[in-house]
Amino acid sequence: MTLAKITVTGKITKAPEKRFTQNNIALTSFVIAVSDSFSQEETLIRIMAWGGLADRAADTVKEGDCVLVDGRLQTANVKSTNGKDRKIFEINASSIEKIILADNGFMPSGAGFNQMPASAPVSKPVETPKSSDIVQFAVDEISEDLIDEDEIPF
Repeated sequence: MTLAKITVTGKITKAPEKRFTQNNIALTSFVIAVSDSFSQEETLIRIMAWGGLADRAADTVKEGDCVLVDGRLQTANVKSTNGKDRKIFEINASSIEKIILADNGFMPSGAGFNQMPASAPVSKPVETPKSSDIVQFAVDEISEDLIDEDEIPF
């Protein structure tokens, strides 16, 4: 069942595994751990990438990498080996981006796989702008004069 569009960051805990369907379509799946900053709990989410995205993901990411994943959230109910029902979370990925951990948090290391050609070089990390580079806008004052109904063109 598809629930919603989702974007998450997490650390890959299970190495990417590339397979092919009967129609020879590439499928790469891996598991990421997403931390809840409030309860300090980790949720494991299976990531599924198809076609060209699957090829690039299998060639680029590995266990231990941090990634940003965008896609559709899906849930499935399965029975575990001990007979209990479990709910599994999966993301059908539309883009995957490898990220690096910096002093100020996660930062993208390049273009998302869905936009990056298979032979594209890995780009440099995004630099944090200096405070002198940040543009500040003046606050406009709201006019006290009201527009008459006669001045409205419709």
